[in-house]
Amino acid sequence: MGRKFMETYGYDMILGSIAAFYVFMIPYTKVEESFNVQAMHDILYHRHHIENYDHLEFPGVVPRTFIGPLLVSSLASPLVFVVTLLQLPKIYGLLTVRLALGCIILFTLRFFRVQIRDKFGRQVEAFFVIFVSIQFHMLFYCTRALPNIMALGLVNMAYGYWFKGSFYAALNCLIFATVVFRCDILLLLGPLGLELLLTKSISFWKAFRYCIGAALFSIGLTVLIDSFIWRKPLWPEFEVFWFNSVLNRSSEWGTHSFHWYFSSALPRSLLAAYPLFVLGVLLERRLLFYVLPVFSFVLLYSKLPHKELRFIISSIPIFNLSAAVAASRIYNNRKKNIWNLCFIAMLGLLIISLGGTITAFMASHENYPGGNALKELHKRGYVTNSTDEVWVHIDTFSAMNGVSRFGENGFPWRYSKEEEILVDEYCHRNFTYLLNEHRDIKGFKCLFTVNGFSRLRLQTGFPQVSVVKEPKVHILGSITNKYITRENWPVCLYSIS
Repeated sequence: MGRKFMETYGYDMILGSIAAFYVFMIPYTKVEESFNVQAMHDILYHRHHIENYDHLEFPGVVPRTFIGPLLVSSLASPLVFVVTLLQLPKIYGLLTVRLALGCIILFTLRFFRVQIRDKFGRQVEAFFVIFVSIQFHMLFYCTRALPNIMALGLVNMAYGYWFKGSFYAALNCLIFATVVFRCDILLLLGPLGLELLLTKSISFWKAFRYCIGAALFSIGLTVLIDSFIWRKPLWPEFEVFWFNSVLNRSSEWGTHSFHWYFSSALPRSLLAAYPLFVLGVLLERRLLFYVLPVFSFVLLYSKLPHKELRFIISSIPIFNLSAAVAASRIYNNRKKNIWNLCFIAMLGLLIISLGGTITAFMASHENYPGGNALKELHKRGYVTNSTDEVWVHIDTFSAMNGVSRFGENGFPWRYSKEEEILVDEYCHRNFTYLLNEHRDIKGFKCLFTVNGFSRLRLQTGFPQVSVVKEPKVHILGSITNKYITRENWPVCLYSIS
């Protein structure tokens, strides 16, 4: 019984354990996840009291859909209810929703993996799992509430249906992902649909009927739900498309060269699988049918000046498959001279990849100073037994680097994320504590500092790479509060460690 269970779910336990490890070791979230994280918090804790939702006060640059947060929150709600019943800190709620999202993404990846096993064999499936396990980004991001990750679940399902031969179901998954979560999935839908038409895998008119029906359903669902919660007629992803593609405003957040995805993002995310995926296409002709649309997706995306790794994360499963086919071929022929050299080189690449993943984990662990600062303030901060409220102001840098409503405590703690307050104006406001990137602010005393990731440093000995940290967030207390001035606080740091 136990052996059968491990044969069926062993790979899921490996991938799930690694993803859960990342969740518990790096629980906080970044600004890119802010909307979905705050939305899940509000759905779970404010429920039908939409007037208290965070998005009404901080709508963000472009609106996003609530469909993903509703799905994840529904799955996580029983455990969050237990967390609330036991009066545990809300940070456990954040862990719960992240684990719930990870379960969804890994379930869809399992669906795709089963199709890999049926089409290419168990050995290729095993190497696929190995590559996913030693790569940092897929398992780290699968629990992060990004629109790209919400779309990734549907893309994984599309890949599975594609391999299974259910082409219309694959197209429907991609259409839903495009209309609801990420309009840029259109760059994958187009090449895949064109390939299926050219190879006569689908009929044009039948595909047209299916796609129109799926698109209308998806538009109707997102407009209905999001218009209600946003309190205005809205199709969120259309506004994202207009902002990023038509107005080309996304470039305001930085640009990269055309080749950046191929010269930086993919090598960092695929690691050992990067050279092997190219070899896989050369060794197995069947792979070209699957790799070409995904490669076209990355190529088309390269034309947009603003680039981030998460934008093309949907391509990684297919590239990992190609690498797994190459690794399987090398392993099976390792007793032959030239193949033996390839096998040794592959083992070396796997070891280097593992080292790269450990380094990326070390850097990410120190890259959420805002969340760590708020946690330390709750631990060290002095709160009287009176009915006085303790107001904490969270500046933009801290809010972007780890602070979310899941990190807040109940009464008497109160929080403000009011923006565009000048440094000289804080002393005129009724804040007890500040989380701020500035150390010296009139009317406040620097109580302690939280360091964060600065850069990586090469060194002799083991490990050969270390993380350099520097002061990122300063916690300051009002000098008018006698309880704060009486306490002994750690020294505020200037130095780099």
